[in-house]
Amino acid sequence: MPRILGIDPGSQITGWGVIDYDRGAIRHVEHGTIRLGQGPMIGRLDSLYTQMRAIVARLSPDHVAMERVFVQRNPDTALKLGQARAAALCATFDTERAAFDYAPAEVKKAVVGTGRASKEQVQHMVSMLLGLREAPVEDAADALAIAICHAHGSDLKAKLGVGLRRKRSRWHGPGGVA
Repeated sequence: MPRILGIDPGSQITGWGVIDYDRGAIRHVEHGTIRLGQGPMIGRLDSLYTQMRAIVARLSPDHVAMERVFVQRNPDTALKLGQARAAALCATFDTERAAFDYAPAEVKKAVVGTGRASKEQVQHMVSMLLGLREAPVEDAADALAIAICHAHGSDLKAKLGVGLRRKRSRWHGPGGVA
């Protein structure tokens, strides 16, 4: 049963969620957020890296799925988001786990059925699909949605005979190496 860590990177709050997936059955393991605050960026990145490494060490995911950075209007915001994404991803590099990325619209479509779903719709569907008593906060719900999206995609890839195990030094998006 593969364990999937979904990550919704952010420069102030990073959401994360872990699910187990086996032949169409999804089981919630744990989720949360890493709050980084407003301090200097280098300190936030260090904190994100350290906390994400602890999550990875404790929960031992087989796959890592992350939201792809979408184009920002503000270059400084895009740079900070890219740095946070890199810090979170690097925290997962200690073993041979596979890493994948997904576009926000692709995640929403996989979980809600439309790529233009609202945050509230994602939260609601994640809680329904995982049988949670209450909806997770936005960032954690997004991370769980990313993990669910990957679970559905990995099931299809397995049926098609596409291998998921790759060297840890390569990043794999749905279209190949990104």
